[in-house]
Amino acid sequence: QVQLVESGGGLVQPGGSLRLSCAASGSIFSINGMGWYRQAPGKQRELVAFITSGGRTNYADSAKGRFTISRDIAKNTVYLQMNSLKPEDTAVYYCSALIAISRSTLNNYWGQGTQVTVSS
Repeated sequence: QVQLVESGGGLVQPGGSLRLSCAASGSIFSINGMGWYRQAPGKQRELVAFITSGGRTNYADSAKGRFTISRDIAKNTVYLQMNSLKPEDTAVYYCSALIAISRSTLNNYWGQGTQVTVSS
């Protein structure tokens, strides 16, 4: 069993910053990649940023230049530093991880989501 636990969401004013964290725990053989998605009311879930096991990163156009994804391999944790936040960044942010629980079994796991609200 694998769990993803997110933290760091909240209410912030436009132009402010937040840092999200997501820690994976459980029966982990290896982590192939971790990332963040978000879903705003009435919209589909979309990729925000992703980091592979090799450290390669991928960002949504809306996140480039403002958000930074990073990881702590020893802690099985991924972070999302969000700066210059805008009201349109308001959404539930979900952590996602591609985790192998054995040499032959790779699954995609999701966290429970954390609310980010950008408002004055």
